[in-house]
Amino acid sequence: MNQRKGTVFFKNLDYVTVLLYLVLIVIGWLTIYAASYDIQLDGKITLEGRITSQLVWMGVSFGAALATLLLDTAFYKKIAPYLYVLMIGLLIATIFLAPDIKGSRSWLVITDTIRLQPAEFSKVTTSLMLAWWINRFEFSMKKASDLLVAFLIFLLPMGIIILQSETGSALVFLVFVLVLYREGLTGAVHMFGFFLAALFVLTLAFADTKWGMTDAVWVVVPLFIYLSIFLASELYCHVKWMRPAALIIAPACLAVGGIVHFFRPINFAYPTLIALVLMIGFVLFQAIGRRGRHVWALVAFGFLSIGMQSGVEYFFENILQPHQQNRILVSLGLKDDPAGAGYNVRQSLIAIGSGELTGKGFLNGTQTKLSYVPEQDTDFIFCTIGEEHGFIGSAAVLLVYLTLVLRLLWLAERQTSRFARVYGYSVACILFFHLTINIGMVIGLVPVIGIPLPYISYGGSSLLSFTILLFILLRLDATRSIDP
Repeated sequence: MNQRKGTVFFKNLDYVTVLLYLVLIVIGWLTIYAASYDIQLDGKITLEGRITSQLVWMGVSFGAALATLLLDTAFYKKIAPYLYVLMIGLLIATIFLAPDIKGSRSWLVITDTIRLQPAEFSKVTTSLMLAWWINRFEFSMKKASDLLVAFLIFLLPMGIIILQSETGSALVFLVFVLVLYREGLTGAVHMFGFFLAALFVLTLAFADTKWGMTDAVWVVVPLFIYLSIFLASELYCHVKWMRPAALIIAPACLAVGGIVHFFRPINFAYPTLIALVLMIGFVLFQAIGRRGRHVWALVAFGFLSIGMQSGVEYFFENILQPHQQNRILVSLGLKDDPAGAGYNVRQSLIAIGSGELTGKGFLNGTQTKLSYVPEQDTDFIFCTIGEEHGFIGSAAVLLVYLTLVLRLLWLAERQTSRFARVYGYSVACILFFHLTINIGMVIGLVPVIGIPLPYISYGGSSLLSFTILLFILLRLDATRSIDP
């Protein structure tokens, strides 16, 4: 780093983001201390176990942050493809080398006390690789080949991590679609993705009698499929002749399904498939000589819907682990398991609710001290904050997170290079996803999928990877005015 770059670097470093990072780190360590504190010590300070381990990882992370800032920005652009390929190889090797820990093969055991999770660091390499690919001069969001490679960049590590039985960490990679949206990806892709995800949930909940099908809800899935295609055409394709389908095809499918169901209860996947086939046939018939590009987008969506619905049972029964199945069923209200899959969330809600407005005070959380909440210093660490500091403390922590996410979006938007901008949005989206899913999981709004709360949850891999992820962006931002 030459003298001019060094001067600009220290002058332009975003110290507000650094301060927010340090605040979250301190909150995290104090919360881990509270969650690990032995009530029998009666106020005596002790540093041992996870408390000391997290201090060590904090020191390592500070060292990594400094090293990240000292590296030249050109280094990240040049090394991005090599780091990505290396990480893909490491993820594949992890499947075979990692021991089975709670049904997952995602942790590499270095020593008895040091374990690393490559999936956490793959978020960094994937962000850099996606930024590198989109930064290419010839890249265009309108070129199918360029867009396909962009999707493959984050879908490849996602698929490998799923093979490690680490579904929660794999889902994080879906947020890169939001990054592509900022760079010009059509909103129809996000709408279709939302519809397919909702179709998965509705099919799981209502399409098979063994999951609690009742006579009153059989209309939900076919009606939803119809509305999905209709809304997609209205919002994105502007195919006005789809309106007759609302008056003919959907009521007909619902009427036929109702008549069949009245005389003989059936698996409701079949009426749903019939509705889809009729809808696609109608679209194809109307497509002759009319707006072919838009129509084929709807046809593709229809076939994706069929594939999604047909594969729900296989995915649920053969891909997801038994504990993941139970968590999903409990979250959807299809199964009541207060002593099993629903235990964590139930105890977490009790802990947060008991904190009321101002909390019970630091080190005074009874739910936490008596270890009623499993994983209370990792995935469920937010319930410790809620119990000891109440609504006010929880809101304050969320306000710090909100400020950090908004700050990152602001940093990303002011970048002068596409590489830095794409990377900045990747960091903000990853952080936002972790925050949303973790808090939603703790308060019972989403299934328990086991992802950490950034900078606060106990864990060396998480803290180190999020630190590197953040400080690379700070390094890119600090010299944005002089780097091409």
